[in-house]
Amino acid sequence: MDNHYIADRIRAYRADTESVYNTWFLNNSERLKAFRTIKSGLTDVIRSIEARTFGNDYKGSSLEFVMSAICEQKQIFEGAAHAFYWKPKLRIPDIYENDVHQLAFGRFLKAVQQASQEKQILEEIYKLDNMHIKGLGPAAANIIYFLHPTLFPPFNTAIVKGYNELLGQKIKLGSWTAYLEMREGLLQMNNEQRSLLSNDLGAIGGFVFEIGTGRLIVSGNAERVLESEAAKQEKTRLKRHTEIMNDIREENAHSEMQYHLARLGRSLGYKVWIAQNDHKRQWNSAKLGELSLPALPPLQVSKAAFDTISFIDVIWLDDENRMIAAFEVEKSTSIYSGILRLYDLALSLNEPECSLYLISPDGREKEIQAQLLRPSLQQNNAGHISYILFSDLQCECDAMCKYGRSHEVLEGISRKPVRS
Repeated sequence: MDNHYIADRIRAYRADTESVYNTWFLNNSERLKAFRTIKSGLTDVIRSIEARTFGNDYKGSSLEFVMSAICEQKQIFEGAAHAFYWKPKLRIPDIYENDVHQLAFGRFLKAVQQASQEKQILEEIYKLDNMHIKGLGPAAANIIYFLHPTLFPPFNTAIVKGYNELLGQKIKLGSWTAYLEMREGLLQMNNEQRSLLSNDLGAIGGFVFEIGTGRLIVSGNAERVLESEAAKQEKTRLKRHTEIMNDIREENAHSEMQYHLARLGRSLGYKVWIAQNDHKRQWNSAKLGELSLPALPPLQVSKAAFDTISFIDVIWLDDENRMIAAFEVEKSTSIYSGILRLYDLALSLNEPECSLYLISPDGREKEIQAQLLRPSLQQNNAGHISYILFSDLQCECDAMCKYGRSHEVLEGISRKPVRS
């Protein structure tokens, strides 16, 4: 395929305001949070496998949290979890009932997480592939991507289809060998088109994904797109447009909640920290960064934990820089990630009195309750996370600012899931 033609298609990909390049790859706020959240969640998966508490089902497992956080990363990862669902009739993927395979999967994840070189990761992939674990294929590459985004691209059916249609290849799904062959082709293309793409292989992964879905037309998929029903194509376009509009509304609601929490915290006499990546966002004609400390004060935690904490949506600190309360504002796709970040914060802090809150859209209250009641969370002592509904914070913020004296004012509007 001519490099000039590929460059032209990449420019079209970048110019499409509703492509995953613009709606996901350049959305640094959620992407940066996702990398930290997924890496932290993966540590729990490894720990539970090593402790032999992982369980014999995907549902409710620590792996479900990780894969759900990956799936939250928009269209390109929408079905990433399907390969890990436990299918009892087929006994796949065979990592839930087979102890040897489960331990091998845990060793693979741990080795990949700790690896610093491409060669090390490839060796672990070959080791896992040689185990011939039924139903466990290159879908795990989506996990590797979030650990090593400059070395391994994401993987799904549309990405493979788009790669084949762009380059006239016949890469097949389901084998590590095929994935690694596609990876080599993507690395070469990415190197040749570096000025238009990125060191992060999510950009080129999104490019071939858009070809595979038929959103970006190339000679290799033109006939397929033309044969598709016009109504189906229009339905796909409208679905993407609706998702983008919903994202915009949610971003506005997210900023509004951060604004109310910052205003309330300051009125109660606390210092306020707003996630660094949100400082430029605005609500009510005010930049959120103007309500925040310019930098998060030093904390007695590891650098990795500090980096995670710096992306918590809102934090209240007292005059001695002790954390009084931390808040994660949830949207339609981030409940798993928010819980994991708060859980990670709880494990990192030496301040057990710090109150942890999820700020939830009203329509998601039942889901919030169900998530907080998961056995895996209860076992990990994360049950002290409370939640506050958007409407309660909106309606009561002014009164709490006027009459509140400490963070305890939140007890009037915060809730906990009801345990049987």
